[in-house]
Amino acid sequence: MEMAVDERNMAGNGKEKEEEEKEDGKRKKLGGVKTMPFILANEICDKFAATGFYANMITYLTQQLNLPLVKASNTLTNFGGTGSFTPLIGALIADSYAGRYWTIIGGSIIYELGMISLTMSAILPSLRPPPCPSQVNCKEASNSQLWVLYMSLILTSIGSGGIRPCVVTFAADQFDMTKSAVGSRSWNFFNWYYFCMGVATLTALTVVVYIQDNVGWVWGLGIPTLGMALSIVAFIFGSSLYYKLKPGGSPLLRLVQVIVAAVKNRKEVVPEDPSLLYQNKELDAAISVNGRLLHTDQFKWFDKAAIVKNDDEKDSKSPNLWRLATVHRIEELKSIIRMLPVWSAGILLVTASSHLHSFVIQQARSMDRHLSHSFEIPPASLSIFSILTMLTGLVLYERLFVPFARRFTGNPSGITCLQRMGIGFFINIIATVVSALVEVKRKQVAAHYNLLDSPKATIPISVFWLLPQYILHGIAEVFMSVGHMEFLYDQSPETMRSTAAALYSLAISMGNYIGTLIVSLVHKYTGQTNNWLPDRNLNRGKLDNYYWLVTGIQVINLVYYVICAWFYTYKPLEEVKEEDAEVAAEDEIQHKRLNDAKGNGELELGRNVIV
Repeated sequence: MEMAVDERNMAGNGKEKEEEEKEDGKRKKLGGVKTMPFILANEICDKFAATGFYANMITYLTQQLNLPLVKASNTLTNFGGTGSFTPLIGALIADSYAGRYWTIIGGSIIYELGMISLTMSAILPSLRPPPCPSQVNCKEASNSQLWVLYMSLILTSIGSGGIRPCVVTFAADQFDMTKSAVGSRSWNFFNWYYFCMGVATLTALTVVVYIQDNVGWVWGLGIPTLGMALSIVAFIFGSSLYYKLKPGGSPLLRLVQVIVAAVKNRKEVVPEDPSLLYQNKELDAAISVNGRLLHTDQFKWFDKAAIVKNDDEKDSKSPNLWRLATVHRIEELKSIIRMLPVWSAGILLVTASSHLHSFVIQQARSMDRHLSHSFEIPPASLSIFSILTMLTGLVLYERLFVPFARRFTGNPSGITCLQRMGIGFFINIIATVVSALVEVKRKQVAAHYNLLDSPKATIPISVFWLLPQYILHGIAEVFMSVGHMEFLYDQSPETMRSTAAALYSLAISMGNYIGTLIVSLVHKYTGQTNNWLPDRNLNRGKLDNYYWLVTGIQVINLVYYVICAWFYTYKPLEEVKEEDAEVAAEDEIQHKRLNDAKGNGELELGRNVIV
């Protein structure tokens, strides 16, 4: 009888091994560098379209739809927040059911529909209020005209929910992202990914913004719309080359199951030996392709979910997951909990930077922007200096900083993700301080030439006074944004990486909403005569005070981040390259002895093999 069981087990193991070999062979044929032209073409066109669409939108709202500055700014931050919240929904759909590939396609199509509808509003005069060149006593867009705008922004927000969390993770899926493989490469995927996105953004800020300001909004919105259509075509064209990771079921459901199982076992005592906790390689195979998560001592209360009771032993091969969870599934929950404090620190960083696409553009519009007698820099194009700094910084970071830092740290990446983020936080504080000082200087010049009451006048101060803050924001992005995304991808469970990327967008969403709240409160409670953020005349405002307020918030946030990073524990991952035959035989003997002792079911115990 025992021989028959052994033969069945051997046959089953042989079949599983054969399936694994087929999957490995398929993985080697698909993915890799050959997929990057199609994926990056999609993302570059998408980034080009999105940047060209939104970079100068504050100008479209204030000069084409005649909205007051604060209302226009809040409209952008609100829909920016919505567009950064929907990726959480899109990520859950991708990780649970649809997969990243189909989620990207669906999101791209919806996004394209939103862009088409806003382009139509620029084409049809009936969808805009009468022109108001003087910007005095202007007729604002009607409710019906605003609804066209809102519908367009809603569609783009929904579409971005399918694109943002999936593209970077889908691209990373095409490579072996285990620590051993990453350490052996001389390049960092996330650095080069952000470099390509920066090139697309730079192109949009120079070409598209210039067309919007000097040619017209029909072409200014039509070109990004065409670019988005091309991105969809490029992505679909490479479909046969992609490695498409199958969705592993709802990650939220697994997290809830662990919590429920832990609550049900709350009266049980966690064994001192972690190897006695329940593990099931076969059950976790689909959600641990790159290696299982190892047991950690943090949040030990959740280990109660892996305590095997007598009633569970007979069903240990296919347990009731609402009563019994594997160590890997428990560690998924622990990983997410550990990440949340570090992730949340990025929210206020977004709040601090949310003014770059509204107030700074209005500052630039009031300053001397001439490069020559006949050429003026469009205000929204000033962001190119931030992008150029980021692009240059990424190359220098990869080629100079990492090799230099590696000599002292021994880390293949030079410094850790957490250290990289911390440097970004500090540089961003300096950038906001510079913003406040430049605004003080701008108003001093305006007062000197008696231009405080002339909102449309050009103040004789060069727009290049704004360059230092743009450059500092670009340097901060090299450290903070790339480090943040790399941290979320590396430290999240592999089947939750789209969800982790969505957390990045969720931080942007919450940061934008908080930015809206702060701007609204400042505008409401700083009075009518000395309002910090007036609707029409920024010269009579106190924007510098707003910058000092944001600086103080960032300092507190940096202290919070340092505390979170200091106590953070990196996830331990088991990377199994080959099963040792002797270890496998020893495990089999242990299983047999346990079954003989229990005389009841098969209980699978874990053995951690770290390569």
